Amino acid sequence: MAIGAGTLLSTDNVKAAVDAGAQFGVSPGLNEAVLVAAGKVQMPFFPGVMTPTEVDRAMNLGCKYLKFFPAEPAGGVAMLKALAAPFAHTGVKFLPTGSINAATLANYLALPQVAAVGGSWMAEKKLAAEKAWTKITALTAEAMKIAGLSAKPSA
Repeated sequence: MAIGAGTLLSTDNVKAAVDAGAQFGVSPGLNEAVLVAAGKVQMPFFPGVMTPTEVDRAMNLGCKYLKFFPAEPAGGVAMLKALAAPFAHTGVKFLPTGSINAATLANYLALPQVAAVGGSWMAEKKLAAEKAWTKITALTAEAMKIAGLSAKPSA
């Protein structure tokens, strides 16, 4: 398991993420300056895309892993299937985020073009502000169960 940082919108954000120990970064869009900064520090970076043009542009910049954002408002699983189809032969993979929840998680994970799924429902700002760690733990464990992962660290 790796620790990531988002939302990286500037080169300063990349530096702060690396300094905080992030092992990868995500962004809602494709900012070439952020992409270059992440590359300079060898941080895997998932730029955000939502259209075929953005997927093509990101791939031409050397990105094979892309954040599909905002997933649900953009059309959800059906849109991601349609978006991924013409690029399937390239090996591009997607990390959908944006209004995904426990009810829709499995549908995204079932797509072969999906490398991972992100979801803030597990640790919403309100839950963190309330220090509702038990609730956050339960929501995260539920997501891990849906994903077929063990919630317990391996020895």
